[in-house]
Amino acid sequence: MSDVLVRIKRAMIEGRYRLTEKAQNELEADGLTELDVVEAIVNAGAIDKTIRSRSVRRGRAGEKLYVIVSANFSGLVIYTKGKFGQADGQETYYVLISSKRSQ
Repeated sequence: MSDVLVRIKRAMIEGRYRLTEKAQNELEADGLTELDVVEAIVNAGAIDKTIRSRSVRRGRAGEKLYVIVSANFSGLVIYTKGKFGQADGQETYYVLISSKRSQ
């Protein structure tokens, strides 16, 4: 298991995560809860892919976004995309940018 995935899992277990409005809307639209997302990430065996953001609205150009596709404890496969967030110059939490049922 990668060091990055371990950092993501620890952040999720410790409650050090935030959901963007987009992620909250996607969860609601798919009938999912935050707990479903936490379970899926904790169950993940690997990061499916790492991409660089191209959005001009992101905090900084080319920041790393991590895509994880994994099942929650009920077997429902969930797609998440997120990044690490900072406060006072220190990595402090994981930001879920997208969280929805996997297609």
